[in-house]
Amino acid sequence: MLYLGGLFVLVIALGIAVFSARTRTIQRLSLAGVVVVVLVWSLANSVTVVPAGHVGVQDFFGRVSDRYLQPGVRIVNPMVTVHKMSVRTQEIMETATVPSSEGLIVRLDVSLLFNLDPEQAPEVYRTLGTGYREVFVIPQLRSHVRGATASFEAKALYTAGREVIAQSILEDLGPAYGERGMINANILLRNIELPRVVSEAIEQKLKAEQESEQMRFVLERERQEAERKRIEAQGIADFQRIVSEGIDERLLRWKGIEATENLATSENSKVVIVGGRDGLPLILNTGER
Repeated sequence: MLYLGGLFVLVIALGIAVFSARTRTIQRLSLAGVVVVVLVWSLANSVTVVPAGHVGVQDFFGRVSDRYLQPGVRIVNPMVTVHKMSVRTQEIMETATVPSSEGLIVRLDVSLLFNLDPEQAPEVYRTLGTGYREVFVIPQLRSHVRGATASFEAKALYTAGREVIAQSILEDLGPAYGERGMINANILLRNIELPRVVSEAIEQKLKAEQESEQMRFVLERERQEAERKRIEAQGIADFQRIVSEGIDERLLRWKGIEATENLATSENSKVVIVGGRDGLPLILNTGER
């Protein structure tokens, strides 16, 4: 439409210039100039550039071509309007206040990642237009986010249930998005904000569970230490029993004789009396002279 409007104005302006010329030669030159300008104008509007990560959808006065343009420099009908639609990964961030199964109000920060299917870009433009995000994608996301938490308790949203909820939202959205040309959809839960009373209660419970787990660890460690000491004491008792059973009067006399021999061969001055009451040596003086 912009091309036609500009061309119409250009033709009128050059036509006025032709008919206002005073000689036939000037009129012919002016007419040739009109033709050249129109050709150059048409050629300039026949070239379009589709950026990387986009496809071009061709609209010829309301008739949308099923053939989309790949990225690069393309030659098109100068009367065709080319709408350049992104097929890159897009992110939509949504914040929703939703109820849990107990009726508590929970705030969810959700991100939706998706791509526009290049093959379905003409159909998306035909049915939804270039504003398909606002017309279709965002309303669908809001609707399914609000319905996904109704079957979950608030504490599940705070702990392991987050991934389950994200998967539930994605399973509900997947078919609807796939039918309308949205592919590679993925749901990310950025943040979950529970009522203050609920979050404090959950944190206290988690803290109590951690303290209980720590106490079990301490008790287990003490039990193992007590078992170690018991085994050590049993070993000492067994050693003493074995040693005491191996010591008798003959062993003691033999050790006494060895001690007498060592004293007799020592260089230190001493007085040794052999033959005490029990037959063992008596050392009366070990001092040096």
